[in-house]
Parts: sequence; structure tokens; C-alpha cells
Amino acid sequence: MLLPLIKRGKNRLIAMTGNRDSFLATHSQHILNTYTEKEACPHNLAPTTSTTVQLVLGDALAICLLELRGFGTKDFAKFHPGGALGKRLYLRVSDIVQNNHRPEVDVATDIRQVIVEISEKMLGATAVLDNGKLVGIITDGDIRRMLYKYDNIMGLTARDIMTSNPKTIGSDVLAIKAMEIMQEKGISQLLALEKENYVGVVHLHNLIKEGII
Repeated sequence: MLLPLIKRGKNRLIAMTGNRDSFLATHSQHILNTYTEKEACPHNLAPTTSTTVQLVLGDALAICLLELRGFGTKDFAKFHPGGALGKRLYLRVSDIVQNNHRPEVDVATDIRQVIVEISEKMLGATAVLDNGKLVGIITDGDIRRMLYKYDNIMGLTARDIMTSNPKTIGSDVLAIKAMEIMQEKGISQLLALEKENYVGVVHLHNLIKEGII
């Protein structure tokens, strides 16, 4: 029933079939013969060998067309933007951080307020700023180490426990690069910068949610 509709649109029909005398084959301009002598199924009933041949031939045909048409990574991202592979080619850090909270504290912020900021923004860390300039980061791990180190946290500020020179990434960088940096450094978040200005946090969970990993 489908063949007349396809031919009515003046489409060239290429058949993949193991039966050259079939209705599909006789109504096609080209035939890719996928004949198999026997299925791998011990009863020669369940499609096994035949489906493998179709898969291999289909992949080969797709790759040939890809090369002949000069189909590149930008084309893939354009026509398949919703998939994980497409996102690896176009999703940028800025696309992620704009949907996140932006945790930040001043270097003089009391440690209790630092803990509140990290908890409320739910990204496992907060940036530390000094007169608007990024100078450090405090993570959940820093809070745990502080509690282990100090018997009394009264009077402690963000400056006392922050990690200076935090790992950063440009907001225009591809998200896949953020993942590579996190894996290499063994960390779970990066601070995003736009023209050296702090704009937010990209977390490993963001990348997992987007299907990057």
C-alpha cells in the first residue's frame, strides 16, 4: 500500500530485500540484495542473520551518503539537535548556567551564611567574590573539612576556608568541554565566566541531565 504513494511523489525507490522477485523488488529502481541462506535461529524462524545483514548494509549506505554529500558535525547538530550526540556539538555552558541559581558570597561573609547560600542554591558550591571579582570557591567538601579542622567556627568567614584560584570555564565553551575538565580534575562543578565576570555554576548533574554523559 505504501509503494504507490512513494512512487506517486516521483521518488526513486531503492529496495533492501532478500527476495529479488518480491513485490517490493519488482517495483524498485534499485535493489540491494540482503539474501541470507539461513537464520542463526536454530529453528530458522526468528529474524537474526537477515536483520544483521540489513543493519550492516544500511549503515554502509548511510556512511557513503554522508561522505558524498559532505555531511559534517554542524549538519548533524542542525538536524539532530535533541539527541545526546547533537547536544555534544552545540550545547554551550551558557545554555546551562542560565537555568541554574547563581550562588555567591563576599570574602567577609560569615560562615553560617555561606552554608545557607550553598544549601539554598543546591549546586554544592558557591563562588567567593571580592569587590565583584571572583577570588575563590567554597564547596560542600570545604565545609566538611572546616568542621573537621575547627572546634569552634565562630568568627570564620568565606575567606578563611575558600579555595583560591578556582577552576573556571568560559560561558561560550561547549558543555562537552566542561565535562572533560571535570573528569580530568576530579571535580563536580566549574565556575562560568563571561569576559572575566562570574556568571554562574555548571554542575556535573547538569551534564548528566542533558544527556552529555
